[in-house]
Amino acid sequence: MPTLDSRRLFKRSWNGWTFLVIAIALLILAPIGVVLSSVLTNSGTVWNYLLATVLPDYISSSLWLMLGVGLCTVVIGVGTAWLVTMCRFPGQRLLEWALLLPLAAPAYVLAYVYTEMLEFYGPVQLALRDMFGWTSVNDYWFPTVRSLGGAIAIISLVLYPYVYLLSRVAFLEQSVCTLEASRLLGCNPWRSFMRVALPLARPAIVAGVSLVLMETLNDFGTVQYFAVNTFSVGIYRTWFGMGDRIAASQLSALLLVFVLLLIGLERWSRQQTRYHHTGRYQRLSAFRLRGWRAIAAIIVCGLPIVLGFLIPAGRLLYMATSDITHNFSQRFWELSRHSLILAAVTAIVAVFVSPILAYGLRLSANWGMQVAVRTATVGYAIPGAVIAVGVLFPIGAIDNAVDAGMRSTFGISTGLLLSGTIITLVFAYLVRFLAVSYNTVESSLSRIKPNLDDAARSLGCGTTRTLVQIHAPLMSGGLLTAAILVFVDVMKELPATLIVRPFNFDTLAVEVYRLAADERLAEAAAPALAIVAVGFIPVIALSRQITRTRPEEIDYR
Repeated sequence: MPTLDSRRLFKRSWNGWTFLVIAIALLILAPIGVVLSSVLTNSGTVWNYLLATVLPDYISSSLWLMLGVGLCTVVIGVGTAWLVTMCRFPGQRLLEWALLLPLAAPAYVLAYVYTEMLEFYGPVQLALRDMFGWTSVNDYWFPTVRSLGGAIAIISLVLYPYVYLLSRVAFLEQSVCTLEASRLLGCNPWRSFMRVALPLARPAIVAGVSLVLMETLNDFGTVQYFAVNTFSVGIYRTWFGMGDRIAASQLSALLLVFVLLLIGLERWSRQQTRYHHTGRYQRLSAFRLRGWRAIAAIIVCGLPIVLGFLIPAGRLLYMATSDITHNFSQRFWELSRHSLILAAVTAIVAVFVSPILAYGLRLSANWGMQVAVRTATVGYAIPGAVIAVGVLFPIGAIDNAVDAGMRSTFGISTGLLLSGTIITLVFAYLVRFLAVSYNTVESSLSRIKPNLDDAARSLGCGTTRTLVQIHAPLMSGGLLTAAILVFVDVMKELPATLIVRPFNFDTLAVEVYRLAADERLAEAAAPALAIVAVGFIPVIALSRQITRTRPEEIDYR
């Protein structure tokens, strides 16, 4: 028999907020559970055909793509983060935030731009043939853009800021005493970086690479355009090309296993590598670079910015403004309205749900609440194609059940009530991007002292009133930031939008994909430029945050 104290403890721990958070978590988890359960379903001959023909290609292409992108982003992200953090050279203050600019452009936009520029009839090869008098492709060699190597290069240029940002934060937080000790023991800057700073930053680097690899698996537009057969491409082809939803869901389950392994590897790495710093007892030291070293640092830090943002943005601007009337037609504004509606609605819903999760965990951090919140925010690690498949299955089942019930009871057909509607698409976005909103909101809520909760309760405020009237105004900045981040992510999302979108309800991302697939890159410039312009918003916010958190420093000349 449970005692009276244990019953009271259970009542305090398992309150209404707990059950509300668990209900939200179950709703968010449903698509992922549907995908995993498809493993037990018999898909017939289609799965056997995939297993014998294209599945090995999907696995090998995905692994090679992850390996290439992971190595490239580590080299670019960690190297540039160390240079702008621990070295001083002309333009360093500008480069430290400009290195985030490639985050504004989706990878598939860069893929379309560079293909247009570097193909046989593009401006680069035309200029080379005019310069050297070449007449055919047999006269010279030029790398193939639409290839696995091209996909690795393009995706790396867009995703390296994840590694750069986390590595820079890790370098800023490292103890100056430790670095000074290495220098007193005779280490030059390079040996100090390799033997001390890099091992200390390893957990942050692993976390950044994990994010990069998850985004790589989620990519669809780039790999599909470059004819690289990854899992995202296979899921889309199996669903729409073969018309087999069961086989598509089983491919999604296999891709989900890849993602879960990445998550497990990242957490295992953090548990196995625990580093502790001594406090920072003096100002951050820095090396002053001059001469060829300064020039090399400027080139190393500037090249990713030029290739990852300036050239693509400049080319898009040139193509979009070459025929303003045609490129910015009525259809462009219609697509913009669709994208803005979807992004705004999803941002509002995410900002409404996130405080419920964060505040529920603040009220009672029992095991059920912790599991529920962790479950509800796992969607960001799941590729959009997987979430799309998982969403459509239960929604379709609900529509069919309602239609069958109405037919048998009233003799009428309701058709598809939810499938192919904005509601379903927003739900798919919410499953994918709730973690982005929650992490921002939870960070803001954690900075509010618990004493305010006690004071509000002593004045007669309930939990809901405390959240709405006291906490919400105090974390308004975090709520706005969360809304902006979700808004931008929805504007750029392609795989989930392609699969779940309502009929005749295209977005800017879908239009860019469709026009690029038809080799109408000039017409795709305006919507692509709009997506890049919207993505510029969080980059500005991140750069301002970096500026505010820059520590004081001294120079080693």
